Amino acid sequence: MTRSPLDYSHKLILAPMVRVGTMPMRLMALKYGADLVYSPETVDKRLIKSKRVVNDVLGTIDFINTDSNTLTLRMHPTELDRLVVQLGSGDPDLAVEAARVVAGDAAAIDLNCGCPKRFSLVSSMGAALLSDPDRLIAILTALKREIPLPITCKIRLLPATETETVVERTAALMRRIEATGVSAIGVHCRFKDQRPQDPAHWDYLIPLARAVNVPVIANGDVFALDDVRKLKEMAEINSFMLARAPQYNVSVFRKEGLLPIRTVMEEYTRTAVTYDMPFHNAKYCLLLMWPSSLGKEYREALAKTKSWEAMCEKLDLLDFYRATVAARQARVANLAEGTLNPTTNGSPVTPFALAPTASPPSELGPECPYIPETPDYETVIHA
Repeated sequence: MTRSPLDYSHKLILAPMVRVGTMPMRLMALKYGADLVYSPETVDKRLIKSKRVVNDVLGTIDFINTDSNTLTLRMHPTELDRLVVQLGSGDPDLAVEAARVVAGDAAAIDLNCGCPKRFSLVSSMGAALLSDPDRLIAILTALKREIPLPITCKIRLLPATETETVVERTAALMRRIEATGVSAIGVHCRFKDQRPQDPAHWDYLIPLARAVNVPVIANGDVFALDDVRKLKEMAEINSFMLARAPQYNVSVFRKEGLLPIRTVMEEYTRTAVTYDMPFHNAKYCLLLMWPSSLGKEYREALAKTKSWEAMCEKLDLLDFYRATVAARQARVANLAEGTLNPTTNGSPVTPFALAPTASPPSELGPECPYIPETPDYETVIHA
């Protein structure tokens, strides 16, 4: 499929987020004003073992792990021209093989060079690539050579040494990355050992933006459109990636301002139920949206739910849930009887595509029944 190259300038972007950046969040971000959305990081080996299936029940494109018959990625046709699939990889050949699996559907491929979690580091992925720039460059070079899509990467700041400053080291790496032919570079303005509660270093953005000619996407403590305006004034950067703010209220992308969080939660739930998304993963996202400061008892009630039906009852969406499930079951029956013609676009219709009556595990592996930490709304949500 031939697509026009993505323009990474003047863009508001939903960042890649584990557990959060699944299809419902991406669709809502686009609806509210995001220009591009990133998938959660998907590890190369899992994607390689996944088979593309057109899901005629849901109207989605699913990538199903052939070993476990579980969901790796779910995409909606309306997002494909704005969806960047982020890869976790430490090997050029595996990265190319994985990218080929989704290259016909995604708008671009991004290499994760910033995740500081142990799983990534021990697998030579994520932030481990910052300490092995030759490997990082080899992966980007291979992707650029073999994949007919825009290729980008997302990095973190490199610490100073006795002979080089932060800007000198980071800019040098960015220039090597630019030379591979990437379309943009995302810069998370923190170091590998820093966590979200540590302030981002916006002061490095101006010299880093000047170091390369490709668009630089700023990430880190961009909590609201007002932050975007401030960064535009202080830095030669015009594209911004938001993470924590949209995970707490994805309507942050709206130019008109934030919607009430209960409104956002209800829409998220409708979207997740409509597309039969894994319950525990969606529950995790909903609990992020409702901190104890908004109502501890209600949060505890949501936390105790163990099914979509119970969650929808708490959100006054029980009738919607039952009607949606009934309609889905009817469509499954009609497809099985041949009264509806499946649209496979060349992909075989599998039992999973015809009858996903039980939500598969999380797109990112194990289900997530644990309770996320309560967000600090005073810090991450402001007009």
